[in-house]
Amino acid sequence: MPARLKPADPVAVREALARVAEGRAERADLRLLTKHFLALLEARAPGKSVEVRVPPYAAIQCVEGVRHTRGTPPAVVETDAQTWIAVAIGELAWLDAVADGRVSASGERTDLTPYLPLS
Repeated sequence: MPARLKPADPVAVREALARVAEGRAERADLRLLTKHFLALLEARAPGKSVEVRVPPYAAIQCVEGVRHTRGTPPAVVETDAQTWIAVAIGELAWLDAVADGRVSASGERTDLTPYLPLS
């Protein structure tokens, strides 16, 4: 069983967010923030009906509903790290990210608007 993600140290999150805002984020910053905000989403929307993927960093299952156990889940959200961070902090609206094609969301319960922003 994969380990659950855990929120990152608040100081590390602030420092990584500052580098993102300044346009000088490194891969380690994107990884830290991606995993941090996925951990917050997992806590805010517990469940196993939607798989949220942010390759290459992490994926979680969240949102109450029918539990997914094998194969491709019926509800999948996928995006890149920069878009995930932007929606997680409220810099980019979820519906705008989906409409712009920056987020791929298919299946029931993939509108994450009720859980965002996470910060």
